[in-house]
Amino acid sequence: MADAKVIPFDDDRSRARRRPGGRADGEAAAVRALPGPQQGPQEPEGSQEGPAPGTAAEAPGGDVGAGGESGTGAGPGGWERRLAGGLAFLRRRITGDYEVDEFGYDEELTDQVLMSLLRPLYEKYFRVEVKGVENIPAEGGALIVANHSGTLPLDGLMMQVAVHDHHPAGRHLRLLAADLVFVLPVVNELARKAGHTLACAEDAERLLRSGEIVGVMPEGFKGIGKPFGERYKLQRFGRGGFVSTALRAGVPIVPCSIVGAEEIYPMIGNAKTLARVLGFPYFPLTPTFPWLGPLGALPLPTKWTIQFGEPIPTDSYAPEAAEDPMLMFNLTDQVREQIQHTLYKLLVQRRSVFF
Repeated sequence: MADAKVIPFDDDRSRARRRPGGRADGEAAAVRALPGPQQGPQEPEGSQEGPAPGTAAEAPGGDVGAGGESGTGAGPGGWERRLAGGLAFLRRRITGDYEVDEFGYDEELTDQVLMSLLRPLYEKYFRVEVKGVENIPAEGGALIVANHSGTLPLDGLMMQVAVHDHHPAGRHLRLLAADLVFVLPVVNELARKAGHTLACAEDAERLLRSGEIVGVMPEGFKGIGKPFGERYKLQRFGRGGFVSTALRAGVPIVPCSIVGAEEIYPMIGNAKTLARVLGFPYFPLTPTFPWLGPLGALPLPTKWTIQFGEPIPTDSYAPEAAEDPMLMFNLTDQVREQIQHTLYKLLVQRRSVFF
């Protein structure tokens, strides 16, 4: 594998020549344009051949073939409804009778499968507590800016579940990711289906202008691959590209602080030579990995807290404000300081790493 190259968030290069195909499931899959600003909760998009309202496919989280918390598995005919919903879902996947947007995002697959796979990790393993989710706007675009940590990017996935499951308006989070994500087999396709896209300003601005909630972690590999001794110390936020994008789109910036991810893989060393050979930005050495083999790759079951802070509005600035370096510096510093302050506050409040 060639050396991984991190595309800075404020890079305006064209995404068309870099984006892998997002419709590997078949050419029959319809491609929908990005929606406009959301006016409220959106139902999972799929064929009208799906189950009628009240079936398992429309339950929150869209559990397929498993009893969710909606109670569809209880009572006479519950399993038949789940089975019918599951079969209808499979029929749509096989025939290609479903929609993806121009970025490759498959809302039905995300709601009914990917979120269902992540939810046990979110609820039972990390026992994530969410605070301030109401600070994310109920409609229109917004940029969520979060700290990044944990050696592997599980924090982004858990943040995505938090917004999906807890926002009162049923919003979906579209994450921006480094190009390394889109060159890894399997991971590439799953990331596209889950709504992730390349971390460049062009993609981010298009999503924000279309009314999407977009998530970015400006620390990048510097944050996720930092040593355990530097945990919860925010790294540099780049050149403020995320602020410039939010200003151009006129959307609020929502700071997000995540506690608990730093300890899932305590990184005590970095095999730089091996990382260079494999084309990775770092190769982590933890107390269990690689010494225990595959078992050492299991994350520690830490207790997580995700807190969304007060939004910082940008719609009051003139369009040319996006080109003001001093304004971008000040807003970037404001966002960074708010996240760091909240991290310290949450750390003081937590009783233990694991409880």
